[in-house]
Amino acid sequence: LASQAGVHETYGGVVPRLAQEAHKAAIDSTVTEALRRSGVSPAQLTAVAVTVGPGLSMCLEVGVKKAVELSSVHQLPLVRVHHMEAHAMVSWLPAAAAVAAPPDAAAPSAPSAPADAATPPTPPAQPTAVRSTVSTPSVAAASSAAAARELSPTGVPPFPFLTLLVSGGHNMLVLSAGLGDHTILGSTLDDSIGEAFDKTARLLGITKVPGGPPLEQLARSGDSRRHALPRPLSKTRDNSLRTSCDFSYAGLKSAVRQLLETKLPLAKRELLSEEDLQQELAHVAASFQRVAVEHLVERTARALGWAREAHPSLSCLVVAGGVAANQEVRRQLTRVASEAGLPMVCPPVRLCTDNGIMVAWTGMQRLRHGLADRPVSTSQDVSLFVEVRPRWPLGPRDPRSTTQQAQLSKRKRAPSAGQPTGGDPEKSGSKQQKDGA
Repeated sequence: LASQAGVHETYGGVVPRLAQEAHKAAIDSTVTEALRRSGVSPAQLTAVAVTVGPGLSMCLEVGVKKAVELSSVHQLPLVRVHHMEAHAMVSWLPAAAAVAAPPDAAAPSAPSAPADAATPPTPPAQPTAVRSTVSTPSVAAASSAAAARELSPTGVPPFPFLTLLVSGGHNMLVLSAGLGDHTILGSTLDDSIGEAFDKTARLLGITKVPGGPPLEQLARSGDSRRHALPRPLSKTRDNSLRTSCDFSYAGLKSAVRQLLETKLPLAKRELLSEEDLQQELAHVAASFQRVAVEHLVERTARALGWAREAHPSLSCLVVAGGVAANQEVRRQLTRVASEAGLPMVCPPVRLCTDNGIMVAWTGMQRLRHGLADRPVSTSQDVSLFVEVRPRWPLGPRDPRSTTQQAQLSKRKRAPSAGQPTGGDPEKSGSKQQKDGA
């Protein structure tokens, strides 16, 4: 419905102020068009789900403000969603879609309201994490026949499972024991793998944003063994770093820069034909991708062992986030999961990158378990309830994570995804807004 990728290509990355302006320009028409294409009116909605973090606060505020307004005007529950949990939970969607629409179903028609839409879910006495398989509700057209054909309907993966979240902003291994119940086993010490792909792509002369997909395409015609790049954290003297589940990609990116300056300086590039230059760049791309994925594989294999220690009944490895669309990443992680005797569950490629479907789907799950806020009264100023969490941990950290100490040293910590994020709309929203910043 809307994309601002083209806005940022000129700058080689996301420019916060431009991103905010693009959000403001598109938000109203995008909501209107989404409702039109779905064939529903606001009165037929059951709730409003919205990402409140983590991310750029100035962009999050645009979406949250619109969601609070819709919730207030139509008196609908407001479901606040953690962006990274949404990436993990969307892996459930194709299985649910397969239940809703057989693989041979025709193209979806205008959606009907879910079977339980007329009766809002009764919230439990206290919000609790879901620790077993959630029964799959019927889903609307956006996730019906087409999504059902994208993955084999293996069923919704039961908790607990290990989640690998890989994107431009995040690189985490998370033990998911329930909805809103996640423990971080490892995260990045510096750059995420997605950020490393994007920055390396720019070093290779790729201007598209994000740079990961075109880098992957370039790497297909290269020799991944042509250049010996250092595997991250393999030579560190810090044993806790070497044996952890944490990641580091800044050094690998720097090694690629040094390689290009040494092997392919500007003077040498000018002497090569365009075909030969692209071939040399392909070798660098392939070598980078091999080492980047090897680091991912090593840490994921270790995390599977840690997760099994805590939960011998571990059900699967879930891989989500934009980098999960990379076919080499999928191939290698499928192998790792298979060696551990587990299946790998991954969303369809189109749902790996940021999308509204994953937020809506996660919002459905949270709503069904009472994890929603009451709508703000129409007599109140909705701006007081525009709460965003640009830094919002998905959950507590495993003590073995080498980034644990740095996290504990912070004086103020945001609640995890399992804790309520909103407040009582009958109370002043100013304190909520301050606490969420």
